[in-house]
Amino acid sequence: MNLLKDLKERFGYTHFRIGQRDVIESVLNGNDTIAMLPTGTGKSLCYQLAGYRMDGHVLIVSPLLSLMQDQVEQMKVMGEKRVIALNSFLSFSERKKILRKLTQFKFIFISPEMVMNPTILEKLTVLDISLYVIDEAHCISQWGPDFRPDYMKLGTIRKKFNQPIVLALTATATEYVRSDIKKTLNIHAAKEYVYSIDRPNIGLMVKEVQNHEDKMLNLLEIVKKLKKPGIIYFSSKRLAEETSEWLKDQGLTKTAYYHGGMDQEQRILIQQQFLYNKLNVICATSAFGMGINKENVRFVIHFHMPTSIESYLQEIGRAGRDGMMSLALLLYCKRDEQLPLQIVENELPSNIQIEEYLKLIMGDKRKTKDSLELTDIQERFINYYHDYFINRGTNDILSISQKIINIRDGRTNYKKEKIVEFLLWITGQGCKRSRLVSLFDESKSETIPNCCDWCGLTFEQYESKEDTNLYEEDTSWQEQLKKILLPV
Repeated sequence: MNLLKDLKERFGYTHFRIGQRDVIESVLNGNDTIAMLPTGTGKSLCYQLAGYRMDGHVLIVSPLLSLMQDQVEQMKVMGEKRVIALNSFLSFSERKKILRKLTQFKFIFISPEMVMNPTILEKLTVLDISLYVIDEAHCISQWGPDFRPDYMKLGTIRKKFNQPIVLALTATATEYVRSDIKKTLNIHAAKEYVYSIDRPNIGLMVKEVQNHEDKMLNLLEIVKKLKKPGIIYFSSKRLAEETSEWLKDQGLTKTAYYHGGMDQEQRILIQQQFLYNKLNVICATSAFGMGINKENVRFVIHFHMPTSIESYLQEIGRAGRDGMMSLALLLYCKRDEQLPLQIVENELPSNIQIEEYLKLIMGDKRKTKDSLELTDIQERFINYYHDYFINRGTNDILSISQKIINIRDGRTNYKKEKIVEFLLWITGQGCKRSRLVSLFDESKSETIPNCCDWCGLTFEQYESKEDTNLYEEDTSWQEQLKKILLPV
């Protein structure tokens, strides 16, 4: 098979990036395949090129609407018209029209929840699906057992598609997570292609600060000096908004915020402005990033501590996709771990919520759903495991309740352990890169010039020599227009 010829003709590249060829050949040889490729190395090319070589349709299960839209648009720019995303961006009439013409599309992007929609599932089952792609497959283990339980059904639903070849793609998955992926998707004999999670061009730094005020002042000083564009991650939607406005007030005028609470039009606008350099600093929650294919992000700063080393790696992996020197900085204050621990503690339902909601859905009407104050995540969690145990012959409320509580406790403890693991990395001694890769059973195999702060990395290496803000803080709107419209 002349894959290089296909690569050149379809994508314009003369060589494969790390791991791409091995993964494509594995799929074309009929193997279910799990591929862990570094962030930014072109995982989507694996299913696209393989898909062109295969008869039938390619179904890509993707976790985020923004990620789907970005990938669809990129494929259309490359000349592929037989691509569509089935998601909530579509109006009822648009979805109905697409479903009537579904056989005309080669590449179909879809969320796990949309796959389970009975009307859409019926349409999918009549297609000849030759490749079943699970993009960002770590979400099976990371999100499936908690707030997106439809991830747990992807293996079972594959049978309705006549058992197509599975390609599971991820950038960060420990051996435990890869095992979980294989179990959930029922691909126990899958070929695994696991490459290093290390990105040598991303320098790793942790800066300890005294308190929240000190953290804000450090953030301002650092962001003003760093080469841009960059992303600042927060665990709080409110603080992402407030910090964005504050940074603008301090002269960083090309700053905006992004989080899942914004409407779709706002989110798309911010993404496009960032992609096309109208904005150069984004204050965001973890909702921002998976759908952003921007190669020249020069820094990623974490204002708050992520809940796991995997989340941290996913987010810093959005920097330096062009291979150029970039910075990953985490601002840490003692007891910062209390926020992620609190998030984990409150994420899943309490004993009372589990017991009373089960009574409600199993016929006891003494409580109302509103009175239980369940979040969408908590409700989905209980519903999924209620159905799971009912389908396995358990009908007793007390028994189901205790089983769900046990699962809740297991998930909560697991997530707390991940937070402690990450905290030990933040506060520990020694080379940060060596300790990071060791968590994925790797070792640092080379001397890296801009490794980490333990190895001598400094901010000066990442400072900008020019002002990258759109306007100067003290100029009038007339002067700003002159700068934009009049020749120098």
